[in-house]
Amino acid sequence: MSEENVSLLPPKHIAIIMDGNGRWAEKRGLPKNAGHAAGAETFRKIANYCRTLGVKYLTVYAFSTENWKRSQDEISGIMLLMERYLREVLRDMDKNRVRICVFGDLTRIKPKLRKLCEEAQEKSAGYDDVQVNFCLNYGGRDEIIRAVKAYCAAVQAGREDVSELTEEKFANYLDSGGVPDPELIIRPSGEMRLSNFLTWQSVYSEFVYMDVLWPDFSPSDLDAAIAEYHRRNRRFGGR
Repeated sequence: MSEENVSLLPPKHIAIIMDGNGRWAEKRGLPKNAGHAAGAETFRKIANYCRTLGVKYLTVYAFSTENWKRSQDEISGIMLLMERYLREVLRDMDKNRVRICVFGDLTRIKPKLRKLCEEAQEKSAGYDDVQVNFCLNYGGRDEIIRAVKAYCAAVQAGREDVSELTEEKFANYLDSGGVPDPELIIRPSGEMRLSNFLTWQSVYSEFVYMDVLWPDFSPSDLDAAIAEYHRRNRRFGGR
């Protein structure tokens, strides 16, 4: 790559709030699960495109701790789509060599899906080219609380010393332990809020909000978000 194009390299870690599936379906007179199915296909397309661009980490918001308020039919549809995707991942794992990680509290997830999550993580643990992180039954505040509990248990067991606690050490107790914070967070659909996504990790992320529903999100939209990211002056509190 020529020197003048180095600045156009994508961020190492991109996170996406995949929003707008339900509204996409409603606009077309379709059930919401049709929107989630369309959104799943968009995810496949964008994940593959991220890989061709050289993105190292892709984190997506698949199901939040607040999404349990939705109808049982919609929840079941989302979980079924996740099951299908993970089965594809396991089938094609040796060919694609993508590392899969799941962030969130899986204790509330049905055993069949939880087993698929665990199997995909275990079998892909040795891959280090590309990592896709799915936030499933995930909430940023919930993640921090679970990390605090895990750290306190480590202190009680004598494995940690409170006087030596640092941000870096605490971050290892988060679901994202070992993963760099996202440089870019994208939210399609026109909404302009974080919605409990990566609360700890997003403190210095660049946010790009886009007025396109997730099922319509295209590689050119990702290109536009990356271009906007490169227009930002990232000072991290400095001048």
